Amino acid sequence: MIVFRYLSREVLVTLSAVSAVLLVIIMSGRFIKYLAQAAQGVLDPGVLFLIMGYRIPGFLQLILPLGLFLGFLLAYGRLYLDSEMTVLSATGVSQQRLTVYSMAPALIVALLVGWLSMGLAPQGVASVARILNEQDALTELDTLVPGRFQSLRDGSRVTYSQELSPDRSELRGVFMSEKRFSTDGTSERGITVLVAESGRQEIQEDGSRYLILENGYRYDGEPGEADYRAIQYDTYGVLLPKPEVAIEASEREATPTRELFGSDDPRMQAELQWRLSLPLLVFIVTLLAVPLSKVNPRQGRFLKLLPAIFLYMAYLGLLIAARGALDKGRLPAGLGLWWVHGIFFAIGMLLLYWERLSLWWASRRAPVSEVAHG
Repeated sequence: MIVFRYLSREVLVTLSAVSAVLLVIIMSGRFIKYLAQAAQGVLDPGVLFLIMGYRIPGFLQLILPLGLFLGFLLAYGRLYLDSEMTVLSATGVSQQRLTVYSMAPALIVALLVGWLSMGLAPQGVASVARILNEQDALTELDTLVPGRFQSLRDGSRVTYSQELSPDRSELRGVFMSEKRFSTDGTSERGITVLVAESGRQEIQEDGSRYLILENGYRYDGEPGEADYRAIQYDTYGVLLPKPEVAIEASEREATPTRELFGSDDPRMQAELQWRLSLPLLVFIVTLLAVPLSKVNPRQGRFLKLLPAIFLYMAYLGLLIAARGALDKGRLPAGLGLWWVHGIFFAIGMLLLYWERLSLWWASRRAPVSEVAHG
């Protein structure tokens, strides 16, 4: 039990450190993407951290198997480098027994990954989809920040307001610049600039929203050319996009796991097998990691790290490719993703018993060589 606790602690500590680093890297890249959308006025800055919180389970369900795989490689590699594994081997801890010990932390991680993939991750996807759908329904005034030029929606309009009332219904010192396109929408035909002393939001009976500008000018022309048109107006209406709030998420990733069972839809079957594959992935990568972590102290513990990562990438890449084929109906549901797990389970067993197979093969060849020599 002392050896078991020591090995489990080494693996879990390394797993936690590696997973934390990977999570920070992935979340940073995604947060930058959402931050850019907030700067363009597509997202409300107040929901950024809420979205990231809902996305964490989806990130972790893929990070934890990789973190466990690297945890075994780094932790056991250090033990081999410090000759601690040599001492354990001398006391009767074989590589097969080491694999059995390693399945205990793998079981903990597999249960956690299963909870994430079949429970929390779909709920998080549904929550994010609901928030994004609500954000799509916002008008330009809902995301406008006073005192800042904002490129809104598709970037064809730039809006500025010097002041904005707390309820976002009244504006002061309004500037709007919008590109004009040809009838077919393929070429630009100059820009339109609107300036106004004030503006207000007006909602019609049919739900349409207008920005009513008061006491201002409209300029139409081509940048850099003197040929332009100026119009003074008392009241000018700008149609704002009509809100269409879609609360329900339609993505299959957001479908609860219980609804996937018994479905005849290939897409739903592919999603179900993918969720079930992630906990199974944990056990198979453990089977792969234990023999791959064995290194010669003179060679360093990073010798097999790169080939091991390539093997893991091949495993995950083949799973993703099989998921896509199952999604399109190119693979029967009975075969699904299980053949991929079978291939890498066989590779893991081959690596685990490679030394015994080599000795057996050498013993079979030895008599033949002696007879030939005689």
